[in-house]
Amino acid sequence: MAPITLREARRDDVAAIVALLADDHLGASRERASDPPLPAYLAAFAKIDADPRNLLAVAEDASGAVVGTLQMTFIPGLSNRGAELALIEAVRVNSGRRGQGLGATMIEWAMDEARRRGCRFVELFTHASRTDAQRFYERLGFERSHAGMRRAL
Repeated sequence: MAPITLREARRDDVAAIVALLADDHLGASRERASDPPLPAYLAAFAKIDADPRNLLAVAEDASGAVVGTLQMTFIPGLSNRGAELALIEAVRVNSGRRGQGLGATMIEWAMDEARRRGCRFVELFTHASRTDAQRFYERLGFERSHAGMRRAL
């Protein structure tokens, strides 16, 4: 695999991140990639960027292209003797770069970041229809442990 740099996302990465979010069967119907990005995406980025308990990250290849993204939220808790939890979500790899180890590199980086911040657990969200992603996470040592539920407001 060519060298990849993982780093905190910047405002000028938002269009590339949204394009990654839109590049699958679920995102294609709910995201709208554009350059410049829609104001709603820029407002969301500003909130994430201002919150020290949230981290939006990108994977950048040697040419400077954004080829992956993920978001982490760091959650303090009382359960498990006050354990801090890192939640990983919105993991996306450019469709042309899948199968090259980039996703594993990104998840390892995220787990290292969680450890650096004192987290004792990492959880992640993946949609129930993403069975390939679920197998991928299981190969990385994640276990099916929770049943998630969702309700629109």
